[in-house]
Parts: sequence; structure tokens; C-alpha cells
Amino acid sequence: MFKKSDFQKIKRQGSIVFQSRLLSELSPLERYELLQLCHRRKYKEGEFIYYQNDPGTGMYFIEEGTVQLSVPGQSDEQEHLFLKSLSAPSEFGTMSIGYDIRRLTTAQCISDCILLGFFKPDFETLKKRHPETAVKFLEAVSTRAMKQLEQSMRRLSELTDFQDAYSLLYDSAPDNSDAIN
Repeated sequence: MFKKSDFQKIKRQGSIVFQSRLLSELSPLERYELLQLCHRRKYKEGEFIYYQNDPGTGMYFIEEGTVQLSVPGQSDEQEHLFLKSLSAPSEFGTMSIGYDIRRLTTAQCISDCILLGFFKPDFETLKKRHPETAVKFLEAVSTRAMKQLEQSMRRLSELTDFQDAYSLLYDSAPDNSDAIN
């Protein structure tokens, strides 16, 4: 039988996934399907979730606590430059789902945290069990990535000149056929 604490835990987890902007295009049933594949993990204040350049193995939804994303300072690897602080119902690490990329930031708990992890094997299970949900989820991740790329390119072109900013984009593509328009 359910205890009151079990019900509260399920309610918190559900509210995270149901309030997620990333998942806003998924139906309640599709969000529930994804939630069933998440893994609840507890982290202590100061504990690192992952480090910059680690292989991206999954993403996280914040159930409780606050996570700080940072990058190492240029002069001292021990010093981290603060980028962003995230609290529930935020998610982070989304680019690791569906794409084979390394972590761009370091994620560290700045308070005790409870996170819901959704990892690459979980995404593979979602693709097998509910392919339409997996496609919609990956579309949401891709849309977010493209919006972030657009914002980054606009900001880069403000800091440098327009031609330099966009030459970085096109020069980084393996060949011209893979360049982003």
C-alpha cells in the first residue's frame, strides 16, 4: 500500500515532468511514459554530477535542490566560472540524449539535491516502446539546441564581426554539405 511519503514523492516527480518547458509539446500520457523511465538519485551539497568534457550519458530533471553549471577558469583549473544556477522544475544535460557529444559544462549541487536521471539506454527503451513519444522528445531537444545555437551566433556576431562569427559556424562543419543554413 502507498504511504503518504510515497504519494508525495510521485506527486513531486510528476509536477517536475509536467512543468518542464522542454516537454511542453508532449501529451500527459507521453510525459508519464518518459517519467516511468527516469531514475531518482540523491546528491549531497557540493557533489559533482558531471564534469566538463565527460561523455554525455543522460539528462537530469531537478526534483529538489539547486544545481550550478560552470566552466573551468582559464588560469586555474580549480577555479570555476559560474554560468547558471538551476532549481526545480528545470532540466539540464539535454543535448546528451540523441547526440554523441561531450559535456560543455560542469554540474555541481550547491544544495542537497534529488534529481531524476534520464539516460541514453532509457531513451533507447522509449524508442522501442513508444517511438512516437521518442520522436517528439527528440524534436523538443533539437528545437532547444537550434534556439541556443541561434542565440549564441547572434551574441558572437555582436562581440566579433558578423563574418568572423559565421565563418566559425561554417568552418567547423566537416564539409560544406553539412553546414547549417
